[in-house]
Amino acid sequence: MANKGPAYGMSRDVQSKIEKKYDDELEDRLVEWIVKQCGAAVGRPERGRLGFQVWLKNGIVLSRLVNSLYPDGSKPVKIPDTPPTMVFKQMEQIAQFLKAAEDYGVVKTDIFQTVDLFEAKDMAAVQRTLMALGSLAVTKNDGNYLGDPNWFMKKAQEHKREFTESQLKEGKNVIGLQMGSNKGASQAGMSYGRPRQIIS
Repeated sequence: MANKGPAYGMSRDVQSKIEKKYDDELEDRLVEWIVKQCGAAVGRPERGRLGFQVWLKNGIVLSRLVNSLYPDGSKPVKIPDTPPTMVFKQMEQIAQFLKAAEDYGVVKTDIFQTVDLFEAKDMAAVQRTLMALGSLAVTKNDGNYLGDPNWFMKKAQEHKREFTESQLKEGKNVIGLQMGSNKGASQAGMSYGRPRQIIS
């Protein structure tokens, strides 16, 4: 971590593309939600990608956020009395948030890696995780989400259908359109080229 020098060539191009994915407007919305969800005690970051990273880096704000989505009796992340200053403790706090987010329902593909936040490698991935967490909180609609529900998209919910035995039997008699249609099919008028010539 400390020995990481400047990037050149292809690695610099890759890092530049990752940094371009970061959305400043989305940052504003996420900050508003976190402050509304956790209270003014969490403070506000300096505007910009690095300010956002520094605000979340020790894992305390993230831990408070995920804890606020659970009822009072069950808080999944233990928050220390004083913010951790040692690197491995901060990374451990972030890892606890990621585990709690996954337990809450955020899919693995939407979860950032600890170094994405801690070393500011991919802050757009951090934004994606927070968006997925917010969308789940809005979708669950269990009273623990605070803030404007329009800040996040509601996830699609399962719409299970029940069929009777007779409906299932009727369905077996129907030929689906993807099988094609045989209406009006006959071989009348079809010719397959010239008839075979018998030469003696």
